[in-house]
Amino acid sequence: MESKTTIEKLQFLLPHWIEHNKNHEAEFRKWSASARSDGAERLAGLLDQAAASMAATDEVLKKAVAEVGGSAHDHHHHHH
Repeated sequence: MESKTTIEKLQFLLPHWIEHNKNHEAEFRKWSASARSDGAERLAGLLDQAAASMAATDEVLKKAVAEVGGSAHDHHHHHH
């Protein structure tokens, strides 16, 4: 019973985490471009690296979604 509860929670949480990560990735890329335009190339590169890491994390989380029998596209949670 405990395992089913965990799986049910993860079916909800995993898509939420993926959506949240996409927002962070977009912010990292936005700030990277801004830093680059200000001549802070090393900083921009680090932000690009963080964005790429976030994208890689999403790929792993999508595999976890498949493992719990959910869909990364069925997420309709909104923050209040």
